[in-house]
Amino acid sequence: MADQAVKTRPSDEELKALSDSFESKQPQDVLAYALERYRGRIVLACSFGAEDVALVDMIHRLDPNAPLFYLDTDFLFPETHEVRDRIVAKYGLRPAQVIQVKSLLTPEQQAAQYGERLWARQPDQCCQLRKVEPLTRVLGGYEAWITGVRRDQAPTRANAGLVEWDKKFQLVKFNPLARWTVAEVWAYIKVYEVPYNRLHDRDYPSIGCTHCTAPVQPGADPRSGRWQNFAKTECGLHK
Repeated sequence: MADQAVKTRPSDEELKALSDSFESKQPQDVLAYALERYRGRIVLACSFGAEDVALVDMIHRLDPNAPLFYLDTDFLFPETHEVRDRIVAKYGLRPAQVIQVKSLLTPEQQAAQYGERLWARQPDQCCQLRKVEPLTRVLGGYEAWITGVRRDQAPTRANAGLVEWDKKFQLVKFNPLARWTVAEVWAYIKVYEVPYNRLHDRDYPSIGCTHCTAPVQPGADPRSGRWQNFAKTECGLHK
């Protein structure tokens, strides 16, 4: 993990102009700029979902030494760990490039402090402990991060810029796939034979923790399998 970065805040006008300049270009153009501009100070957030594995492939072609991190909540599916291992093997990623970030609390410590099955009672607090706090910690070492956010994933992401200032975590955020559809993501995965989570073949379009992820019927909202029975569509990592 990088040391705490001294972060320079670009103006909103600069970021909007930069983002607008990429609207007619490809994700690889966004990535090429980001990796060069913030070399050594940028990281990919990787959940090993479809968008993120496509980004791993794109980034590896531009900078094989670029790092990624993943949030290991202690409740990930075995299939998520399996695709992580296949990604590491295919791209020859070094251990230092694949940063595992965990909660400060073990599941047992969380249960002792907050009660059993916190995710079933207060999922926002569970996400805060196992995702948001660890993410805040790891991003403190960087000036920019890369995400797999797409505009058509959810109404909360509809206005995502290709480049924007992340107010929550106070650094530059690149969303190279913001303009892409899910069909374009999968076309890329198939063309370049990118390893992907096998749960995607079993009606899991969006994959999080085992306790809070369920399969989705074809044609339904792709994120409807997350946090069922709660008015919750985001874990707090993205606005």
